[in-house]
Order: sequence, then C-alpha cells, then structure tokens
Amino acid sequence: MARRRRDSQIFSMSFLDCMSCGFGAVILFFMIINAQVKETTEEDPDNLMAETRRLETEILEGRKNLVLARNTIEDLESRKDTAQGQIEQILSLIEQLRAELSKYDEDTLAKIERVEQLQSDIESLEEEVERLLKLAAEQEDDGDRIRAYNDEGQGARQYLTGLKLDGKRTLILVDRSASMLDDTIVNIIRRRNMSDTEKMRSVKWRQAVATVDWLTAQIRPGTEFQIYMYNNEAEPVIRGSGGTWLRADDGSQLDEAVRALRSTIPENGTNLHAAFNVARQLEPQPDNIILLADGLPTMDAPTSNRRVVSGQQRLGLFRDAVREIPGNIPVNILLYPMEGDFEAPIVYWALAFQSGGSLVSVSRDWP
Repeated sequence: MARRRRDSQIFSMSFLDCMSCGFGAVILFFMIINAQVKETTEEDPDNLMAETRRLETEILEGRKNLVLARNTIEDLESRKDTAQGQIEQILSLIEQLRAELSKYDEDTLAKIERVEQLQSDIESLEEEVERLLKLAAEQEDDGDRIRAYNDEGQGARQYLTGLKLDGKRTLILVDRSASMLDDTIVNIIRRRNMSDTEKMRSVKWRQAVATVDWLTAQIRPGTEFQIYMYNNEAEPVIRGSGGTWLRADDGSQLDEAVRALRSTIPENGTNLHAAFNVARQLEPQPDNIILLADGLPTMDAPTSNRRVVSGQQRLGLFRDAVREIPGNIPVNILLYPMEGDFEAPIVYWALAFQSGGSLVSVSRDWP
C-alpha cells in the first residue's frame, strides 16, 4: 500500500522583509513616544514656574513672620525682665518701710494718741470760733443783700472758709459739660442718652445751679458781675450780655441768670481754654473769678477729632488754659466730685494758691 503524501504549506519571507518590519515598528514606537514627550514639554513649564513662584512667596512670607515672631518674643522678654526688676525694687522698698514702721510703732503710739486728742480739741475750738464769727457777719450783712437764697428751712449756709466774694467785678464760670450729669462715668453715659428733661433733673447739675443761686445772693449792691457757662464753647448765661458787665442793683438780672441756668442742658466736652479766655476779653477785666468745675478739660477748641483723651493730655490742656487768665486775678474754685479724675484737686489747688484764691471741695449736701 502506497503511503499518502502529506500536504505541505510553504511560507516564504525573506530576512530583509523581517528587518524592514521590525525597523518600521521601532520608528512608529519612537514617533508615538516623541509626540507625548513634546506635548508634556510644551504644557508643563508654565505650571511648574507658577508653582515654583507660589512656593517661593510662601517661603518668604514664612521667613518674615518668623522674624516678626522672634522680635516680638525678644521685646516681651525685655519687658518681662524690666518689670521683674521693678517688682523686686518695690518689694524691697516695702520690706524696708515695714521694718521702719514696726520699729517706731510701739514708741510713738502713745504720742500719736495724745497729739490726736489735742488736735481734735483745737479743731473743735476753731469751729466754734468760726461759727460765732460767721453768725455775727451774717447778722451784719443780711440788710445789704439784694436777693435772698432759699435754703428750704435748713438755716444759713455761710460757712465757706476763704471764699472771696468781695470784688467790684466778679466773673462766675459754670461748667455745663456732660460730666455735670453725674459723679461716675457709667451714670454720665447713661444719663447722656436720656431726655433733656431728665438731664436737667440730674442731682449734680441741680447742685451746681443751687451753688450759683447761693453765690448770687452774696453779691453786694452796686457791684458788677457776669456769669458765663462753658462746655465746648463759652457763652453768657443771660443772652445778649456777652462782653459786658451787668450791674447788681435790684437783683432782677441775677434772678434771670439763675432761671436761665435751671433750663440749661449739660452736654458736650469741657473747653476750659474758652472759659478763661472770657476773663481776658472783658473790659475792664474782672478782679475776682469764681470757677465751678468737676475735673480737667477734655478739649481746647469748639470741635475735636480726639475720641479718647489721656490724663497727660488733659493736664496739658489745663496748663494751656491757665495761661489765658490775666495776671493778678484771684481764682476761687468750687470743685465737684468726679470719678477717676485724681489729679484735678491737685492742679486746681495749685491754681487757687498761685492766684491768691481758694479751693472748696463741694460736698453732696451743699448748699
């Protein structure tokens, strides 16, 4: 039996064809990769530069903040060291004072009690002498007054020691700023937002008006007077009388001035410069100034851009205002209480002392 011949398939491809195909595949692969690299190269640099700039900005900002933080820490450490040194000095001084006080306490206690007893006896005798002298002066002067002061049955109130009301031309300056609404800052702010009727009913303002009422009752017939009120500006209590002296004849103008004050509303800041400038503008100049105030000024012009005035600035405003007072005129000061204004009594006392006047700290029940 003859074997069947297997069919054979012949695939014929030359080596050159294989190499050409392989080389073409490599070229195609290279072209694909090159296109992707070109696209990446064209798009990425701008984004990378922007990101680089952002990081550089953050680094610079961080360095700046680090420098500021280091400076702040150094400043705080310096202040801490200074404060610590001051505290140690104060503690050392306190210990020294305690040691000195403990040394002298036992030896001087009996002497102090004896001195206090003698001082109390002297004060009692002085008060009795003053009472008798004032009673005699009241009995002598009652017939010379042109108007009376109604003290609501509490008796005569002629007990102000050293207050001079004997000038031929007396200028009375009345503070009508918002601080005259009360003695405390909180109540001043609260009353400042009330109605005008409630402002005029403020106890402190009614006390100031009553003081002017009492003062005008002491003015002698035939003398001249003028009453100005001041806040951010100064103006005469009797309208139309600015720059002129009023004559105390029948008391009608004094009554009119008191009535005008009763209907006045305390408001705005305190311009003591304008108040003292009145004394310089009057012709002839006054020979006696009576100032009703409750603290240091807060401004030196009708308007001010300052929202807050420090204690040193108020002292500077006071010193500038005092320069407006003509020379050789005594300034008698009636100082009303005011919360937190600790330096006011000192500088007002110095003004009264240097000018030859007097300072009276007004109590809550006077006049």
